Amino acid sequence: MQFAVLNEAAQGETRVALVPDSIKLLLKQQHAVLVQRGAGAAASIPDAQFEAAGARLVAGAAELLGMADCLLQIRPVSIGDAKAVPEGKALIGFLAPLRNPALVQILAQRRVTSFSLDAIPRLSRAQSMDTLSSMATIAGYRAVLLAASHLPKFLPMLTTAAGTIRPAQALILGAGVAGLQAIATARRLGAVVEAFDVRPAVKEQVKSLGAAFVEIPVAENLEDKGGYAKQVSAETLAQQQKLLHQRVKLADFIISTAQVPGQPAPRLITKEMAADMKPGSVIVDLAAESGGNCELTKADQTVRYNGVTILGPTNLPATLPLDASRMFGRNLAAFILEITTENGFTMDWKNEIFAQTCITLNGEAKPQRRAA
Repeated sequence: MQFAVLNEAAQGETRVALVPDSIKLLLKQQHAVLVQRGAGAAASIPDAQFEAAGARLVAGAAELLGMADCLLQIRPVSIGDAKAVPEGKALIGFLAPLRNPALVQILAQRRVTSFSLDAIPRLSRAQSMDTLSSMATIAGYRAVLLAASHLPKFLPMLTTAAGTIRPAQALILGAGVAGLQAIATARRLGAVVEAFDVRPAVKEQVKSLGAAFVEIPVAENLEDKGGYAKQVSAETLAQQQKLLHQRVKLADFIISTAQVPGQPAPRLITKEMAADMKPGSVIVDLAAESGGNCELTKADQTVRYNGVTILGPTNLPATLPLDASRMFGRNLAAFILEITTENGFTMDWKNEIFAQTCITLNGEAKPQRRAA
C-alpha cells in the first residue's frame, strides 16, 4: 500500500504523522510512503531525513492525494478537506467520530475507508498503538510546566537566606494517563500533590507516585468495561463538587483532566469554587476541547477571574512536536502493521482492533457492527 503524510492543516498543529524511523518499519513490510514537502518542518524534521528513510517527497497536496492509497493525518480533517479526499481512498487519524458525526457522514458518502485512532480498544496487545495515551502523557507533563510558568511562586520547598519557602500545593483532577503524568511531573518539581478520580481502582496508582488520594465515596459504579470513567448522575456530581470545594481552596494550581468518552467533560469546578481560590492560583483545564472541567474555561484562551488564571489549551502535544511526532509515528506504524498486509487492509472483523477503529467502509458508517 502507498501511505501519504500530508502537511497538517489544523491551525497551530506542528506534529507530523510519521517520522523517519516509523517510515522504515512500514517499508520493511513492503509498504510505500509518500511525504508532502515541508510536512515535518514544524517538528524539526527536515525533508532530507524523510528521503533518507526511503520516503518519496511530493510537492503538492493534490498530487499526493491522487497517488496514495491511504492518507495519514493527526487532527480530524475539516468537512471541506474531507470533501476533497478522492472517492475510494482510505484515511487514518484522530477522527473523534462521536463528536464529528457530520465528518463521518461525508467520509461514508465519498466511500472513504476510515480508521479513527481514538477508538483503539484498551487491550494489552494494543498498547504499542495507543496514540491517545502517548499524547496524554505529553499533555500531562506540559500542563504542569504551563501552570508553573504562570504561578507567582516556586513549586518546590526552598531553604534560603531569606527563610524557608513552602512548596506549592497541587490538585490533579482525573487520574488517567494525563493525570498520572501530571502527578509525576508535579512531584518531580517538588510540589505537594493530591489527586481525585471517580474510579477507586486508581487510588494505588496515585499513591505509588507519592500523591495523596482525595476520596469521595459514591454509591454508583463510575467505571465502564473499558476502564474509562462514566458520566455521573446530577446528585453524584453535586456531591463531588461540594467535597472538592475544600480541596480547591487549598490548591495553588489545579490540573484538570477528567473526561468521559463521547460526552461533555464533567463540570467539577464551578465559578464559586474558583472565586474561593487563593489569588495567583492557576487552573490548567485539559478538558477544554470537550467543554472544560471548570465553568470558566474557554478553549485555547486565558481567562482571569478574581485573581485566578484559567488556561484552556486544546493541543499541548503540539508544543513538543519532535517527541510528540516520534511517539505518534511509532504508535501509528504499529497500528498500520496490525490492520494491513502489503496488498491492503486485512478486513479481519474478528480482530477487535480492526473492528473497533473502522469508522466508514463501502459507503457505510460504523461498519464495526459487523464484528458482532
